[in-house]
Amino acid sequence: MKKHNFNAGPSVLPRVAIENSAKAVLDLNGIGLSLLEISHRSKDFQAILDEAMALFKELLDIPAGYQVIFLGGGASMQFCMIPYNFLNKKAGYLETGVWAEKAIKEAKFFGEVDIVASSKDKNFSYVPKGYTIPADIDYFHITTNNTIYGSEIRCDIDSPVPLIADMSSDILSRPVDISKYSLIYGGAQKNLGPAGVTFIIIKDGILGKTDRKIPSMLNYATHLKEPSLYNTPPVFAIYTCLETLRWIKGLGGIKTIESMNIKKANLLYDTIDNSKMFVGTVEKESRSIMNICFVMKDQYKEKEDAFMEFSKTKGILGIKGHRSVGGFRASTYNALPIESVQALVDAMNEFEKNNL
Repeated sequence: MKKHNFNAGPSVLPRVAIENSAKAVLDLNGIGLSLLEISHRSKDFQAILDEAMALFKELLDIPAGYQVIFLGGGASMQFCMIPYNFLNKKAGYLETGVWAEKAIKEAKFFGEVDIVASSKDKNFSYVPKGYTIPADIDYFHITTNNTIYGSEIRCDIDSPVPLIADMSSDILSRPVDISKYSLIYGGAQKNLGPAGVTFIIIKDGILGKTDRKIPSMLNYATHLKEPSLYNTPPVFAIYTCLETLRWIKGLGGIKTIESMNIKKANLLYDTIDNSKMFVGTVEKESRSIMNICFVMKDQYKEKEDAFMEFSKTKGILGIKGHRSVGGFRASTYNALPIESVQALVDAMNEFEKNNL
């Protein structure tokens, strides 16, 4: 039976990226060595790194004056690296979910944090609007996609101060005006590659604004001086990212991916909105096209477990909602084919028909 992988992360990857990575584990490009055993200082890995960086810049149309590096530690490591490097007196954060809360918690170790706006009052079911970004903060931090609650900022906001964004779960899903950001970061395990590598897009000239001494591994300047190679990088994960980037380019690039993603999201949201049994949990204007959250209406709540088991019989995996929301979450990342969304929609319709 075909499996439909809706896991929130680590998540679905392009099949060609998995297959080519598997081949490279056995023998990288016919050199007689596994990808897992080559030196990160070798010309073979340097070629992988150079192509991955170049493709990343090309696909996202990253302008001159920005650098791309790959690090370990996940996005969670960036929660402390960012204030370590940029927070001098006060920073501003948009509080839109669990990951934003975690970033805020880390920033408070380094200085004052101004929560500029929050959607916590309604269990993070919307993206705040109408707020004013203070001009006296060192930077403004946003989390563009809320994986747990299913909201997304699908525009590039104007900020009077350096704008920093966690794009872990929606990078490469839509065109981004990189010039509006000072730093963009994220874990790879949604749209880019396997867990174990973190991407950083950083604008030239924004470092050195704080007086504190920063440990070498937590200092962005360290990793920019020796691009992604100060210490041993996650070689395998970077290679799989390269294969994914090649796949995206082969499809036609980011605009093509965005069109595919919107089509998938619309198919599922239309089904939810027209259902007598299921209902969405996020305000429509704030809905994510990456993580689609929904529950059963109150009178059918007791049937949620039954639907979960029914969906498994259709090969549908990973749709259990986060414990803080309940219900269901379908992660429709780049590599998820529309056929999988159709399988979920068909299962929802069949279950509803038989259980009303």
